[in-house]
Amino acid sequence: MESDYGLPRELSHLQHARSLYKPHLPPCLEGTAVRVEFGDVTTTDDVSGANAISQSFPHTYGQPLAHFLRATSNVPDAQIITKHPAIRVGVVFCGRQSPGGHNVVWGLHEALKIHNSKSTLLGFLGGSEGLFAQRTLEITDDVLATYRNQGGYDLLGRTKDQIRTQEQVDAAMAACKALKLDGLVIIGGVTSNTDAAHLAETFSQAKCSTKVVGVPVTLNGDLKNQFVEANVGFDTVCKVDSQLISNLCIDAISAEKYYYFVRLMGQKSSHLALECTLQSHPNMVILGEEVVASKLTIFDITKQICDAVQARAEKEKYHGVILLPEGLIESIPEVNALLQEIHRFLRQGVSNDKIPSQLSPWASALFQFLPPFIREELLLYPASDDSAQLSQIETEKLLAVLVEAEMSKRLKEGTYKGKKFTAICHFLGYQARGSLPSKFDCDYAYVLGHICYHILAAGLNGYMATVTNLKDSLNKWRCGAAPITAMMAVKEYGRASGSMTIGKPVVHPATVDLRGRVYEVLRKNAKKFLMEDVYRNPGPLQFDGPGADSRTISLHSQDLDYMGRIKELNGYIDKVRSIVKPGCSQDILKAALSAMSSVADVLSVMASPSNGTI
Repeated sequence: MESDYGLPRELSHLQHARSLYKPHLPPCLEGTAVRVEFGDVTTTDDVSGANAISQSFPHTYGQPLAHFLRATSNVPDAQIITKHPAIRVGVVFCGRQSPGGHNVVWGLHEALKIHNSKSTLLGFLGGSEGLFAQRTLEITDDVLATYRNQGGYDLLGRTKDQIRTQEQVDAAMAACKALKLDGLVIIGGVTSNTDAAHLAETFSQAKCSTKVVGVPVTLNGDLKNQFVEANVGFDTVCKVDSQLISNLCIDAISAEKYYYFVRLMGQKSSHLALECTLQSHPNMVILGEEVVASKLTIFDITKQICDAVQARAEKEKYHGVILLPEGLIESIPEVNALLQEIHRFLRQGVSNDKIPSQLSPWASALFQFLPPFIREELLLYPASDDSAQLSQIETEKLLAVLVEAEMSKRLKEGTYKGKKFTAICHFLGYQARGSLPSKFDCDYAYVLGHICYHILAAGLNGYMATVTNLKDSLNKWRCGAAPITAMMAVKEYGRASGSMTIGKPVVHPATVDLRGRVYEVLRKNAKKFLMEDVYRNPGPLQFDGPGADSRTISLHSQDLDYMGRIKELNGYIDKVRSIVKPGCSQDILKAALSAMSSVADVLSVMASPSNGTI
């Protein structure tokens, strides 16, 4: 298979047209000089865990933010880098393939060659396993020719993609030293970027000259925090899935006799299900975060769906579309507890056929209640992160079976007088992740690739490439870099219980904020979506014309631009310093002291560890 990596693709007319598209760059990345302004040193949102994180990352915690500046910027203390020696950089795909990943490689390659044509980019073949084995492909214009603006990860491939054990870390370091790499770019999601942070710290401790850079690429859309507004691939997958869901909505209202249960990707968060709901307006969505917050049981969820079906039947509507994230099954308290017992036995080497007899009484009762096909799927060995094999567990089929049984019971008892309930199940797990990337993902990924070079040129280690102000036009994007350690936390909230535990410092997946603006949009429209069939079809991906420059509804709805606000705050602080100097009037000094004292008191309360747990 290795011989297939990087081979020229046979392109369709559309693919060929897309391969000729050249993304633009924001003004701050144009030219051959790298202009970087370093901001304040960073901390972490997990106030109570800051000390633990700093102890785990003594060399890479507390590094400053980096902002890349346009040529016309007047920043006196900006560092301007004009000399660019030839460097050697390695790049590796980690995690699930996500549309746009190839453009990160393209952007990085372009930036390397713009600043020094003798620089070299090596792609590791087969993900992290290729990194350990030092299997490489030199990236050239010819190699990239049929991969620009294309989906998939088949340029380089991927494997199980983790760099976690001491043996793996040592192998990664040995590869970087043997290949004389000045930089290593890791493309992936929360797990891969956590690995990147650990790798950067280890390299720094060992005085390895290779700098490690992370790139936020994941179709789950869960690598979000105050520095990262969006992930490469999420825009594309939402648009592709939304069209498929919309097609099902139109089919449902046309036939008027089916309920479609659609399971979407999204392991520990429901961002994809939420965005697709806002784009296509299905009748119902059940988010894992809602289930956790309300501690809903499998019977609660079944009743909720049945009540919705009955309410629609009273209006002579016997069709509908219901969305479910694949991580929903782990959000249900009693099922999650059952999975924990099963996984414990599996890790102890107990065979599948003997596990049911060793379960606790309550777990055994639930296990026996579930349909046989679900029992088999729950007995699958857990994934490398100890979560269930969520893509293999047919949650949509389970709920369809339970709802059908309950509706039949209500029909027999006379509490439901409508037509027989009929369900059709779908899992949209793989249909979108190999798609041609949307124009937004093409642009975003290409820009991130260029930023990776700027990070390496500035000599930074353990940083993630970032772009803020993404909902605006590309020429207004703000490009920078943030230490990955500033995105870490040691707090971890239980998937089903919501209880907080203390673990190792990692970049945790961001879940849907039930108090946030995006969820508020859903909450305000939920009743209308349920009863009025206001189905919306965004259509297929657009590369030109209406819709080509559209962003996700989530991106437009969020209150973002954290990095911009940091700069704005620093501007105010500098202005205060310029006014309040020795020799200023007593009135100015008193006013400044009063205002700053009040601000400091408020911020001290908000930043205290006890306040962070509210």
